[in-house]
This record gives sequence, structure tokens and C-alpha cells, in this order.
Amino acid sequence: MSALPSDPTESRTRHRNHAPQAAESTVPDADISAERPLDGVDNPVDVQDALGDLLPSIEQALAEACRFGEGCPARLADAIRYAVLAPGKRLRPALVLMAAEACGGSARQAMPGAVAVEMIHAYSLIHDDLPAMDDDDLRRGRPTVHIEFDEATAILAGDALQPLAIAHLCRHLSDPAVIAEAVRVLATAAGPEQLVGGQADDLAAEKEHPPESDSQQRPATLALLESIHRRKTGALFAASLDLGAILSGASEPERRTLAAYAADLGLAFQVVDDLLDYTADEAEIGKRVGKDAQRGKLTYPGLMGLDPARTRARELIASARGHLAVFGQAAWRLETLARYVLNRSR
Repeated sequence: MSALPSDPTESRTRHRNHAPQAAESTVPDADISAERPLDGVDNPVDVQDALGDLLPSIEQALAEACRFGEGCPARLADAIRYAVLAPGKRLRPALVLMAAEACGGSARQAMPGAVAVEMIHAYSLIHDDLPAMDDDDLRRGRPTVHIEFDEATAILAGDALQPLAIAHLCRHLSDPAVIAEAVRVLATAAGPEQLVGGQADDLAAEKEHPPESDSQQRPATLALLESIHRRKTGALFAASLDLGAILSGASEPERRTLAAYAADLGLAFQVVDDLLDYTADEAEIGKRVGKDAQRGKLTYPGLMGLDPARTRARELIASARGHLAVFGQAAWRLETLARYVLNRSR
């Protein structure tokens, strides 16, 4: 597996040469080259330019990670694979690899983080879709796990994916200090102050039915909504980028810059997601649309209106792209992905 092309800066060369090594894997390295132009914001966005050569290695690594021994019941194993291997955008594992590239690392170094973060993401979707939470029956164009199997199996599949993600990092990384930091970052992002806390507040806000039309309360309600999404959605975006940085031996300034990019990108992703719930076609997006408004959930279009929400998304993406300048051409994938998030239709 070949390393990425050299970055011209001395610090990147140092990080690449001393980056932590991943344990051996049969997954082929992705062909990731930094020699791509940064296009203007108004140019058409083909996200496959940035994702296409990463996806095969991601899919193979996920499939390998979903092979279980005799102690795992067949139905549980099937439910886990159904969730993890479902057709999806793979944005979070791709962000791990893209961050590694921006910091001078390789796909081999970063792939354990990519697999682990997708496992946590899959668990969160399984549990989000349960009747006690968002009560969805369609995800990624297919029946949700509790519909395809049953509710108990879905809960157990989600339960299993959390320790599986941590175990994957421990098995496939070799440096104890790197393992500890990667586990800390991922566990914190998935925990009660981040992903789970955001989901809890999202459910509580839905039950309390905040008055979206009350102009006096709107600033406070918008602040609550942003807090929810920075945790529920943004935490895993941030963890994905930080894992790529950690596994490529990035510097602390590089990690902080990627964290700033992640904060803007994650929130923009959720603003666009809210917009799609109002405007998208169900067949194209692969999940039910209009349910958030029907359930009284807080959304950006509901609080701000469609046009102000679109403006907010554009501002966030412009800010996210601005953080990438320090990485130069090595961040071309992250720049392309930011523009895709703004213009996505599913």
C-alpha cells in the first residue's frame, strides 16, 4: 500500500514519516492523490471525483469487519451487516481518509478509524429509527432494521456496534498511545455530552413543542436547535476528521483547523437535511420526507423559513471552505465535499 504524495512543508513530511502504523489488513489502499484543482463555488459539484476511488476500499473494509465468530447468533449478525453494509454515502468514513490525506497520511493508516466511525454511525441510525425515538420505517431506500428484523434485534444490533467500533480500533492499530487517543475521541463523540445528548434534547424538544412562530423565543429556540445538531450530527463529523488527523500523525494546529471545518460542515449538513425534509422527493432521498414537521420537531426551515435556512447553509459552507486554505491542494477532497453538502439532493 503506497503512501500519499509528499506535502511540500517540512512539518507534513515529519508527520508522515512518524505517523502511527496500522496493523496489517487485506484491504487495498485507495488511490488518493492531492494533485487536483480547487474549483470555484459555482462550478458543478461531482462528489464522485472526491469519493469514487475511496469507496471500494471503504466497502471492503466494512465487509471484512462484519465477519463474526460462532458466538454471534446468525440473526444478529445479519442485522448488523444489514445496517452497516446498507447502500449509503459513506461521508463519515470518507472524511477520515480525506483528513488523513490533508495531513500527509495514507488510507492504510486511517482505515481503522473509517470503519469504527461508520459502525458508530450505523448504530445511531438503528436506534434513531426505533419506535421510541424517531419511529421511521425507511432508511437508505430500504426498511429500517427494526422493520426488516424486529425491534429487539435492532436494539441488540445497535448495542453490538458500539463495542465493535472500539474493538476494531484496538485490533487494527498498534501504538498504544494512538489507540487510547482514537478511542477517547470516538467514545466522547458517541457519548452523553455529544451524540446521545443531542438525541435526548431533540426528543425532549419534540415533546415540549416549542412555539416556532413566537418571534420573542425564536433566538433561544434557534440556539437550542444548533446545540442539538452540533452534538447529534456534528459530533461524528468532528470525530471523523480528528481520527484521520490522529492516525496520520497530524499536529495540534492541524487538528484544531480540521475541528473548525467540521463544526461548520456538520451544522451545514443538518441545515440542508432539514431543507430536504421540506423539499426533496422521497424516492430520491431514500427516507420519509415531511415527518419532522408533522411530528413538531425543531427544524431550520420551520424556525427561519426556507430562504433564510438556505442562506445559513451557504454561510456555513463558505466558512468551512475558508478553514482549508492552510492545507493547500491536499484538501481538495474536503473542499469538494463541502460544496457537495451544500448542493446535495439526498
